[in-house]
Amino acid sequence: MFGYEPEFVVCGDARIAYYDVGRGKPLVLLHGNGEDSSYWNAQIPELTRFYRVIAVDSRGHGASGSGGHGLSFEMMAEDLKTVLDTLGVKKAHFLGFSDGGNLAIKFALTHPEYIDKLILNAANVEMFSGVKPQVQLPVMAGYGVAAALSRFSKKAARRRDVLGLMVHPYGVTMNDLERLTMPTLIIVGEHDSIREKQTKEMASHIPHCEVEVFRDGDHFVAAKQPSRFNRTVIEFLLGR
Repeated sequence: MFGYEPEFVVCGDARIAYYDVGRGKPLVLLHGNGEDSSYWNAQIPELTRFYRVIAVDSRGHGASGSGGHGLSFEMMAEDLKTVLDTLGVKKAHFLGFSDGGNLAIKFALTHPEYIDKLILNAANVEMFSGVKPQVQLPVMAGYGVAAALSRFSKKAARRRDVLGLMVHPYGVTMNDLERLTMPTLIIVGEHDSIREKQTKEMASHIPHCEVEVFRDGDHFVAAKQPSRFNRTVIEFLLGR
């Protein structure tokens, strides 16, 4: 990732990797399922012009360890708190993509005092009603195969745990979103994997929420439309 070496914080039974780049107000970046902080390759150079970017590899992803107790959003939220406490960060902006957006929601509900502004890129609350079938069905099939093979393969067990984050509810309801009182921006693509109805319902429950839909965009607008994405993020955070 741009030649930067990860730094590590021990969080319980796992070492969690993060990249700390730039100066200014902290901006935490959270990648999606099965990915790592390199997802933000097209964002970090621009965002570090304005912010101290802290990109975290979630437990079981990238350079971070898995520990020995599976994966859950609750666990990853506490990992994130430990990283921020270790760095002395008491308040930050948060930008999360897909499952990283879900993690940002979980963290904001659990530790709202850390959040200044919140950006959710293609997050969801409900898997079955919130995600389109063409994404949902392969995930379910992959999870089933990995679960069946997990007794015989550590690699399959790791894949089961990662896909399980998408399959199992993460303990957040639409009504919970009413407690997200910080300024919030939802970014989705016109042809996103997240159903339009899900995004609209989420926005209606978040008290101070804006929605930005990227025309002709899919689930990966940060990677495919980086100039517009970066501009949208910076303008929201700077209050323009």
